[in-house]
Amino acid sequence: MARRERWHAEIGRVRRMHTRVVMAEQLRSGDTLRAAGLLVTNATVGQRVDDWCAALRQQLTDAGLSSTERRCLEHVVHVTDNMRPQLIQCYDLPSLPRTNNDMEGFIRAIKTRYRRISGRKNGNRYLVRYGRRVAYYEAGVRMTGESHAIEACVGRVPHDRWRTARAEQRRCQEEQLKQYRVRHRRQPFLTGLEARWAETTHCTGLLPWLKKIWPRP
Repeated sequence: MARRERWHAEIGRVRRMHTRVVMAEQLRSGDTLRAAGLLVTNATVGQRVDDWCAALRQQLTDAGLSSTERRCLEHVVHVTDNMRPQLIQCYDLPSLPRTNNDMEGFIRAIKTRYRRISGRKNGNRYLVRYGRRVAYYEAGVRMTGESHAIEACVGRVPHDRWRTARAEQRRCQEEQLKQYRVRHRRQPFLTGLEARWAETTHCTGLLPWLKKIWPRP
């Protein structure tokens, strides 16, 4: 019986936290305003969110809250306060999406195509190797609905424009590769730079002004 009561209290806390999460989604989606027949704007949604955060702060004063529920509430209030200026910006701009679900779906589609091609699950190296070209291709397939149309469109591009675009993309890709190596493989990258520098200075003479500040042994 005591075990049942303990689980009953835990389930009650989970349900209360779930209710708060659902309420936050309804506020930010504008459903509560539409149900009341009000306009969904940055000002109206922001006021509702501020009132909701104030109610959460009032709940934090309840001495009967458990440590877990209090910690979760404090985290929600802290994150909402920090991101408040960025959260309420999309309602007055129709071109600005409220969530990044479409972007995540687009990235997932790129990785899915890579898995079908190679059979591998991790597509990070695929993106680093081929750069934004794979994103352009995936976007074109989504807009046209088939890959043959993209291939036919690319086939009509003049050769000089294609060479220019390829050179630009390669420069951007080399910069992205350099950033990736600095972030994830810093020590091998620095070691390679030092080896190249040592080889260069060994084969070429120093500039006159550099000899004064860095004499060779």
